[in-house]
Amino acid sequence: MKMTEMEKLEAGLEYDFWDEEVRAMKLKAALGCEKLNAISVADAKAREQAVRELFGSVGADPAVLPGFNCDCGINISVGNAFLANYNVTILDRGPVTIGDNVMIGPGVVITAVGHPLSAEGRRQHLAYMKPVKIGSDVWIGANASIMPGVTIGNNVVVAAGAVVNRDVPDNCMVGGVPARKLKDL
Repeated sequence: MKMTEMEKLEAGLEYDFWDEEVRAMKLKAALGCEKLNAISVADAKAREQAVRELFGSVGADPAVLPGFNCDCGINISVGNAFLANYNVTILDRGPVTIGDNVMIGPGVVITAVGHPLSAEGRRQHLAYMKPVKIGSDVWIGANASIMPGVTIGNNVVVAAGAVVNRDVPDNCMVGGVPARKLKDL
């Protein structure tokens, strides 16, 4: 029995991101982001409701500022006291799990999706999904990028502009391109 592209995606296999079902999910998320971003920042209650409609699960007191974008929305799970500053993008083709008391700076990209290195694979519209996990008490500085498959521990600071392409242990600060441990916290 042949798998659908959505089944391939969910199984962690390469899938065709131009598939109709996959693209429909992205369109639904884009509309949800459009709705969220159109709500005044002065209307915290309506913004929170829009976040709860868009994300898979949300703890208490979420704050998502304008310019937010995501691929699916339903694959994003955030804990209590979540803050996404301006222009945050979460490409959640796979699960993106975020703990409590996490602050994400402006311009941050968190991606659970990637594409093949081969031109042939990219011409075939192939992509792959690798879940991202971010612990509690994490601060991700402005314009950092979190790559597919990365796990970030608890009590971590990711310096502005860092590109995190491998796992980060608890209680440290990382920075650079690619990110490396700068000091213990």
